[in-house]
This record gives sequence, C-alpha cells and structure tokens, in this order.
Amino acid sequence: MSADESHANKAGCREVLSEVWAFLDNECDQKQREILRQHLDECSPCLEQYGIEEHLKILLARKCGGDHASAEFKERLRACIKEKVLERTQAKAEQ
Repeated sequence: MSADESHANKAGCREVLSEVWAFLDNECDQKQREILRQHLDECSPCLEQYGIEEHLKILLARKCGGDHASAEFKERLRACIKEKVLERTQAKAEQ
C-alpha cells in the first residue's frame, strides 16, 4: 500500500494517531506495535505526526524528567476520579 493509499484511509490514520502515545511509551502489545509500525512506515503524514509527538515526549521528559508523583498523591487522585465517576453514574441513573 502506498503512502497516498494509506493516508486515504483517514479512519485508519486516526486510529494509529490515537495510539501513538501508547506506542511511544511501549504500552501496547507486540501485535499492535507491529500494526502501528507498519502503518507509520507506509504513511508519511502519520509518520510526520509521530515524529512531532516523539519530539514532544522527549522535550517533556527533559523539562519534567525526574519528577514523580508521590504514592499519597496518586491515591488521592484515584479516589477523586472514582468519586466523580460515581457521581456521574448516579446523576445519569436519576435522569
């Protein structure tokens, strides 16, 4: 598939670009990595966007690297998210 044909499938490009951060962070399985890598190799617009995301990740790591959230903060954040999800679920149930 040529780059033009691949890019013509914009739904496929949107899917690939939505997974770029998972790809950059090695958070997808090997099969998904191969699918993403193949698309990026064949689709120059997506490869260009991937490059931008990769540079952004490097910049963020350089500027914010070494800063880690404490376990206490992570736990408070999880509790807050859980509370908000429960509130929204209850609000939808009441409608």
